[in-house]
Amino acid sequence: MEEKLNVTYLIFGGHVELHKYGYLYFLVVFTVYILIICSNSTIVYLIWNHQDLHEPMYIFIAALLLNSVIFTTNIYPKLLVDFLSEKQIISHQACLVQFYMFYTLAYSEFLLLAAMAYDRYVSICKPLQYPTIMTKKAIVIFLALSWLIPACHHVGITILIANQKLCSFTLKIIFCNNSIYNLFCVPSRAISIYGVFCFVDAVVVPVVFILFTYTKILIICYHSSGEVRRKAAQTCVPHLLVLVNYFILILYGLITARIESDIPNTARLVMTLQIVLYNPLFNPIIYGLKMTEIYRRLKRLFCRDKMN
Repeated sequence: MEEKLNVTYLIFGGHVELHKYGYLYFLVVFTVYILIICSNSTIVYLIWNHQDLHEPMYIFIAALLLNSVIFTTNIYPKLLVDFLSEKQIISHQACLVQFYMFYTLAYSEFLLLAAMAYDRYVSICKPLQYPTIMTKKAIVIFLALSWLIPACHHVGITILIANQKLCSFTLKIIFCNNSIYNLFCVPSRAISIYGVFCFVDAVVVPVVFILFTYTKILIICYHSSGEVRRKAAQTCVPHLLVLVNYFILILYGLITARIESDIPNTARLVMTLQIVLYNPLFNPIIYGLKMTEIYRRLKRLFCRDKMN
């Protein structure tokens, strides 16, 4: 810990041989960050720029990809700075902001996926009622709730953490997550219970809802024509892949961050990076290449650029 002008600094102790591979880490992570920003932003632009893509499914996809851009921007710039710095430190206040943004945006992804699942459920199982259910007002409400629920949840827990006295100042990871709980002088049951409530409300409930909706969709599709089954597979399989992958990674991150175990730094680093790498990097591929209308616009965009 360092104290300058009454500012408390925390040390990131999760880096592996930074003195030896710092520049290589910087180059790789910087490249990945640029790819994430460009790929996600391109699809968001396509959806925003084409009127025929202003449908609920594509609007939710754009929101999901925008969420990924903000999520990575909360983590990657600080990582890049740390790779080239002699000391990997962060102020306690900045750590709290990063913690708040990390979990708010991570949990928002599950709620956005739940909104997408509901949209697919109505589209496939109640097609005649779809225009009256998925109105512009409904879409705005779904989007607002997807960001506001986690944001409101984590205001409370962040305030509770800010008021805790710290007796340790070294985090075993490379960015601020709930491993900050391990720095408290006295473990807080209130924070632990509140954290479990946030996880259940913003992650477990949406996951259960998504599984329920897809079960209903599969039952309907099983008794329908091949065209309906094809449409369901095209839109639902990518969604399920994203959900399962992200749920496992977030659950792993929550568990390992709280367990005081002798996990090797390399293994901890690799698993931690997957949380902030897989979905932001692969979401544009899944929704860009697997969604026919978006893929068609992407081909047209890049072919036009080559012709020009």
